[in-house]
Amino acid sequence: MILFPAIDLVGGRVVRLQRGDRSKMDVYSDDPASVARDFAAAGAEWIHVVDLSATFEEDEEACAANAAAIRAICQVAGVSVDCGGGVRSMAAVSRLVDLGVRRIAIGTALVRDPAFAERAAAEFGELLVADVAAKDGVVKVNGWREGERVSLSELVGRLSGLGYRHLVFTDINRDGMQTGVDVDAYRSLAALCGFPVVASGGISTLDDVHALAAAGPDVIEGAITGRALYEGSFSLAEALKSARA
Repeated sequence: MILFPAIDLVGGRVVRLQRGDRSKMDVYSDDPASVARDFAAAGAEWIHVVDLSATFEEDEEACAANAAAIRAICQVAGVSVDCGGGVRSMAAVSRLVDLGVRRIAIGTALVRDPAFAERAAAEFGELLVADVAAKDGVVKVNGWREGERVSLSELVGRLSGLGYRHLVFTDINRDGMQTGVDVDAYRSLAALCGFPVVASGGISTLDDVHALAAAGPDVIEGAITGRALYEGSFSLAEALKSARA
């Protein structure tokens, strides 16, 4: 199982939100590349990056600071970068490719512009990831601020038809809250979409990491952890060991 330590960016700073709420933000570092180097030194092979300034459509200065941070993270030796946030056009995909990103997540456009989402998957193939978030079974978009009249099962069920072979799923109720993971929910999602998923949100202990890894490669491709690392619940080295067990 791939373990993705997370770096969420606002205005070039490393932050974590609670349940995606921009007003509930903790700042952990002003040097994202240094955080990425620490992750690489601990053995990480992938890093999950979210451009929250692009997601929340913040000003040009904040978005430029994040772009510079993403480029710097991509230049850290030994790691590949998975990145999303506000990707709603072919130009946005191309910009991330130019920055050095190895996987690009598309979220809101899966619902609001499925023609673009399908075209992007056709052109970029394995580079693209479906980034789906839901609260109480209802899909949320636009930085999780808006609900859509589409259920989680309906959207996930049509992802393979759109050309996607990677899925990151976030349970908004658990994100940033360290409340534990629901492995059975990921089993259901993998069965629906027809490929293993990346679990996001809620990891609080090494037992959570181990439980996801134990579900097997047909269910879980990877897991994203953020706040638990920054708050010292466990070390990245310990989490990587549990992920590989």
